[in-house]
Amino acid sequence: MSRNIIITGASGNLGTSVVEKFKREGYHIIVLTQPGKEEYIEDADDSYEVDVTDEEQVTAFVKEFQLQYGELDALALLVGGFGMGGFESTSQADLQKMFHLNFFSAYHLVRGFLPIMKKQQKGTFLFVGAKPALELEAGKDMLAYALSKRLIITLTEILGEEIKDSPIRSHVFVPSIIDTPINREAMPDSDYSKWVRPQEIAEAMHYAVNTPALRNMTFKLYGEV
Repeated sequence: MSRNIIITGASGNLGTSVVEKFKREGYHIIVLTQPGKEEYIEDADDSYEVDVTDEEQVTAFVKEFQLQYGELDALALLVGGFGMGGFESTSQADLQKMFHLNFFSAYHLVRGFLPIMKKQQKGTFLFVGAKPALELEAGKDMLAYALSKRLIITLTEILGEEIKDSPIRSHVFVPSIIDTPINREAMPDSDYSKWVRPQEIAEAMHYAVNTPALRNMTFKLYGEV
């Protein structure tokens, strides 16, 4: 029987590494891409255009998944966005944008697939937090981003309480700076060797999915930052 994993944000730098890792390990890769973007994920087995921030589109996809696949082994929630700005420059619109990208993109899928995992009595949720959501000194300069990622971490914790008496697991991966071309361009004078590589996060995710002894963990992937 195929081991199914759904991956959102699969076209990003982290998403590409997660897709490649789970593909190498024999998983059936189902990716959700942005409608109208014509994103092509080479290693994906199946691809669906779904706006994961849209509750109705996610609900429709969950129904389609149940018809086509049945069981789900893991759900990697990688969609997200970033923004700078402290209290004086962060508007309600800025907050709403970050909450939309970073929180609701995960919440709708959790809400949709939690009943499926409860019924099948297995499955792992994989979330992505951020160091500024835990290290508040950094978070004050990227307020909307930090708050939205803090919501993700809290969601992981509350979900952990919901599933604590079941085999279902919920993990959050909290990187510092991920070594991506965009981040290198933005910080050209930095020591990239101290950053966290996307492949390292992908390895940690695969390990978490395949280690049942790990229950509702927070993985701090800070590198040397």
